Amino acid sequence: MNLHFELTEEQKEIKRAVREFCEKEFTPELGLEYDQKEEFPLELYRKAAKLGFTSMRIPEEYDGQGYGLLEDCIVVEEMCRADPGLGAAVSLGNLMIPDVLLKHGTEEQKEKYIPPLARGDAIAAAAFTEPEHGSDITRMNTTAVKDGDEWVINGDKQFITNAPIADYFIILCQTDPDAQPSHRGQSLFLAEKGMPGLETAKLHGKMGIKPCITGSLALSDLRVPEKNLVGELNRGFYYALELFDGTRITIAAQAVGTAQGAFEKAFKYAKERKQFGRPIIDFQAVSFKLADMAMKIEAARMLTYKAAWLADQGKISPSATSMAKAFASRVAMEVTDDA
Repeated sequence: MNLHFELTEEQKEIKRAVREFCEKEFTPELGLEYDQKEEFPLELYRKAAKLGFTSMRIPEEYDGQGYGLLEDCIVVEEMCRADPGLGAAVSLGNLMIPDVLLKHGTEEQKEKYIPPLARGDAIAAAAFTEPEHGSDITRMNTTAVKDGDEWVINGDKQFITNAPIADYFIILCQTDPDAQPSHRGQSLFLAEKGMPGLETAKLHGKMGIKPCITGSLALSDLRVPEKNLVGELNRGFYYALELFDGTRITIAAQAVGTAQGAFEKAFKYAKERKQFGRPIIDFQAVSFKLADMAMKIEAARMLTYKAAWLADQGKISPSATSMAKAFASRVAMEVTDDA
């Protein structure tokens, strides 16, 4: 059995290119500006998209880069290393829609929705979470009822990333009210900004990651054509689970990058700050803490890269993706707190 823990030359070049871009564009002043304004960095998103950084996993035939999840993790990690708020916002601009359409969409859906997202001309949102059930998607209050060649959607969604700024939405709905268990009667639908019956609102005053906009959807007799059904009827819950496996890895990469950025700032400060005539990094109380940070970050990175590698090999593992997300998120909290 051969184990290779080093990135390929192409992956290293991707890492260098993203770091160079972030050092130039992700300035502290810009991060603070968008954090205070609670505003999505649209111009920055478009710049990143133009360089292909937001479409790593989208095939070239749909204007993407044709790479895998590991390369995407490298990009996301570097962006969040530079600034967690800007990095999360930019990396989640085309959230979930390309992934679900590439697996289950019609060719018409792929050609209509994926290229604009790959180019940075559009923003996506995935509407799963509801006020009464939170992240428990086994139960949906949002319904979709067939009416001729249309589906009529009613319900509310909350805590939806990109909701107030999105051009395209995927919405999880209950299409079979009699299904037992109920999640066997859920379906996914595509909707677009400006459709009658689709209203969004912005959530203000988040504790952090403010450039990554969060909001709610109010769906009142929203009519979508039959062709906007994604995949098979009543299979939406299972498609959502597939999506979550990928997003867990992306979130883990965000966490690793956030921790890495905090560690580097703390390390730099410890070498510059002097007490009793020498840098504080010379004191064991400081150096031991920095060493612990470095070990935790490397462990989180390995879990994340392993989960991404498995996914790229067609062996995606829910346990591996869950461990990566849980551990990397914990490490990000601990490192930023200690730093």
